[in-house]
Amino acid sequence: MPNHYQILVIGGGNAGLSVASQLLRKRSNLNIGIIDPSEKHYYQPAWTLVGAGIFDINKTVRNEKDVIPKNTTWIKEAVYEFMPNENKVKCRSGAVLTYDYLVVCPGIQLDWNKIKGLEETLGKNNISSNYSFQHAPYTWEMIENFPGGTAVFTNPTTPIKCGGAPHKIMYLACDYWRKKAILDKCDVHYISGASVIFGVKEYAETLLKVIAKYNIHVHYNANVTAIDGKNKTVEFETKEIDDNLTQKLSSENAGYYGIVENDGVEEFKKVTLNFDLCHAVPPQSAPDFIKNSPLRDAQNPLGYVEVDKNTLQHTRFSNVFALGDCINAPSSKTGAAIRKQAPVVVENLLAIMDKKTVTAQYDGYSACPIPTQYGKLMLAEFDYSNTPKMTFPINQAKPNWAMWILKTKILPWLYWNKILKGTA
Repeated sequence: MPNHYQILVIGGGNAGLSVASQLLRKRSNLNIGIIDPSEKHYYQPAWTLVGAGIFDINKTVRNEKDVIPKNTTWIKEAVYEFMPNENKVKCRSGAVLTYDYLVVCPGIQLDWNKIKGLEETLGKNNISSNYSFQHAPYTWEMIENFPGGTAVFTNPTTPIKCGGAPHKIMYLACDYWRKKAILDKCDVHYISGASVIFGVKEYAETLLKVIAKYNIHVHYNANVTAIDGKNKTVEFETKEIDDNLTQKLSSENAGYYGIVENDGVEEFKKVTLNFDLCHAVPPQSAPDFIKNSPLRDAQNPLGYVEVDKNTLQHTRFSNVFALGDCINAPSSKTGAAIRKQAPVVVENLLAIMDKKTVTAQYDGYSACPIPTQYGKLMLAEFDYSNTPKMTFPINQAKPNWAMWILKTKILPWLYWNKILKGTA
């Protein structure tokens, strides 16, 4: 295997393969290496559907070797260190690779350990997560067999891939329990690190109606710190304690107490809530090998790659580009965002290679398909300014069956057959 590549791509997921495929469609003679240690490639957007009992988990995975673009070299290694001043990347095996141009897109890191007790109890004790290939089927097992009681769905304080996923599964679970005529026996809580249900007003208005319809109790600005599987409790810190929750906690002998942080400006209250079912989402951050590298944004505590948010070129290393979930651009971390970012990276990278000025611009476009019940879905599309960017000639803020078909049938096919091959 050669140790020098004209273009070295870090990450063999959606972003890396899309960019490599599109580059080769523009210039078939490029020498491209793709570094990724994974044997498997996953279509993760379908894991919510797996957790809802309507998609086969085995249809979300393929062998990585079968999706690597032809005429590229797959380097089955894990990155250990970036040396951008020398145009070098060091792998965990000790191998050192050099490049002329670097594209960084290894995705995001799931920090399961940031919630005390979560890793040990995941996949049992009625605790699951659709962010895990291994455990998404267990989510459905929990939902299908739930007789009623307290159901908790969590969303961390950090940005995450597919920001809608923590509440998508909650709406589908509630709809399933409604159809089973047990929703009135279910006390549903959404514990979210966000301050609103959704960042775009037009779509948020729809979701607030859905929350009211299912009688979901939402706790905003809440940080889940521990999950105890044996005792079925979730602990979270919050600045907002509503009277209903206080009464509920008192009746269950589950107390809360104030914690004064900093110089007393912010007062957090620690809450312990008992549950019978819990769908947990881990905090997320840039992979450690990026956090510890010169490529990171030093001002960002989560260690994302520092890029110009419009050109996706690194702000300090001109021969480095980055896209996908690992960048510090203030866009949602979704596959839809990658689909708009990839052509910008390709065009601007080729411009740099030709000694031209970069002109392609990414406007922050992202999309979040949010099912509000079985058979109906709201396709939220928006940009950096949180302005709706609707593709279809309908009001996409209103859930409908056509968008459900798009999510469940069309997008999975497009992913495997068009997006990864650089034709969509």
